[in-house]
Amino acid sequence: MKEIVTIQVGDYANYIGSHFWNFQDELLGLAGDPQADSVFKNQDLNMDVLYRTGETHQGIYTYTPRLVSINMRGSLGAMSSRGTLYKEVAPTTSDVFTWTGSVSPRASEPRKKNLFLQSLYEEESQNMVNEISGSNSGSPSEYQDKDITESLENGVQFWTDYSKVHFHPQSLYELNGVWTDVEEFDNYGIGRDSFSWASQGEEISDRLRFFVEECDHVQGFQFVVDDSGGFSSVAAEFLENIVDEYTNTPVLLYAAHGSRSRASLQTRKRTILEELHDAISFSRLSSYCKLIVPVGLPSLGRASKFLHIEDDKHYHSSAVYAAALHSISLPFRMLPVGPTADACSVSGAVDFHGLIQMLSGQGRQNMVSILDVSMPTPALTGGQNELSLLENFQPLTPMLSEDDEDIQAIEHLTVHGAFASEGRRASVCEVKDTVDAAFERANTRPMFSHLSVALCPLPIPLPFPSIFGNQVGKHGELMSSQLTNSSSKGSLDVHSIPMAARLRSSSAVLPLLENKLQNLHRYGITRGAAGAELLRSWGFGREELVEMQEMLSKMVSTLCPPQLSSDSD
Repeated sequence: MKEIVTIQVGDYANYIGSHFWNFQDELLGLAGDPQADSVFKNQDLNMDVLYRTGETHQGIYTYTPRLVSINMRGSLGAMSSRGTLYKEVAPTTSDVFTWTGSVSPRASEPRKKNLFLQSLYEEESQNMVNEISGSNSGSPSEYQDKDITESLENGVQFWTDYSKVHFHPQSLYELNGVWTDVEEFDNYGIGRDSFSWASQGEEISDRLRFFVEECDHVQGFQFVVDDSGGFSSVAAEFLENIVDEYTNTPVLLYAAHGSRSRASLQTRKRTILEELHDAISFSRLSSYCKLIVPVGLPSLGRASKFLHIEDDKHYHSSAVYAAALHSISLPFRMLPVGPTADACSVSGAVDFHGLIQMLSGQGRQNMVSILDVSMPTPALTGGQNELSLLENFQPLTPMLSEDDEDIQAIEHLTVHGAFASEGRRASVCEVKDTVDAAFERANTRPMFSHLSVALCPLPIPLPFPSIFGNQVGKHGELMSSQLTNSSSKGSLDVHSIPMAARLRSSSAVLPLLENKLQNLHRYGITRGAAGAELLRSWGFGREELVEMQEMLSKMVSTLCPPQLSSDSD
């Protein structure tokens, strides 16, 4: 088996991760639920790729994500950093001292569980009682699903507020000295000043080593980082250590921004800081991975005409990115299929190395990929599907060229749970034929495309936000008639949706790369640059900045079309 170790660094990365693991937990629950849709019974997915088995000191069997999560102290809300499966251990005082100034002790009252977490606790307690007594009876819950979803819609403060997953005690790490509600943690320099690998890095490395050493064969690290602030620096330090210790293990890095819009009256100083942070963060992170996928639109309003997303809610926007990551990850855990592949529920399995080699190891060897999503994806024929399957994609990567036609593009496409027509799910073979036909009709087709297909749709867990438009049906089918004056739908009305996601290596990403290159040069390197002093305060000398500029310049030149010779002969 080829295992994946997932790493989440920063607040927004953990918002995405919370939804991602909820999807996995829902799949596990539906596979064993006799009342569930039959499409979830035989998923042909090996969940051991993402999960580990174990047991508590009391001999209770556990199945937890193979995950290392890093965030600020106080970011776990009502959840303990030890998780919920193991007995609480009193915190010990660190013997490492890195601060010589005055110390202000901080203590906080334990956070009260919200309705959703209270209902989870009640349900698990009842299940434990039933297991001991051998009974299946139980008193009805005092918590109504409608009340739970409404409370989440308006009350999520932490990513743990909607997490339904049990974590191993080694998974959740809170940074010492960095508190959620104390200080701005919004740029690379602050991250560098606040976090010392020498004092905390070894403990983080030990947690990663715990998960890696129990694996048979690690296929790669799925790394999600909130690169909008100081966690970029923390992630870069962590990645540098990973590259040194696990030389031949590839890293697939998602660099994620929450939705944000710059104030129209923002000061020039603030603008320069943000532009330099973005350039430095991208340069540093990309130097330690095999494939980087920038995600995070200023607004998700265009992500799908079937979604209604409130951009100021991380709980909303992170759900879309998590759904796309789930789709992209499916081929990594598909079970091998034999010669009767068309009769199976999956097709097109590929591992980390295969995907990375496909997208960045051939052709132009471009290591920056674009993430696109179709959520929910319309039926293959009929209904509202006026566009082809390929034309329904919307990018989740910012600053792309609008009219790009790249004949050297390379794509990896995942489609799962698709409907052939209204109410009838498509077979693996039907999806393949539809994609082939769409490529035949397209004006421009990629140089190479790989397709992965699964019958299993995206399950919608109870704590999923209410972001679906009123034309989305119970199983994600798109209804021709819209309900008037109807609010957005959530998990009580939509139980699963068909999905499609795509990673592509394309010159459409050139504007993003050129923007970072130009800002680094303009604000950090040219003589008298306005941000030169700021970068020195972040610990960057001119030689290091020039190296970053050369790396970004190489990324740009890799994707630039060859210039025609002007010679007359």
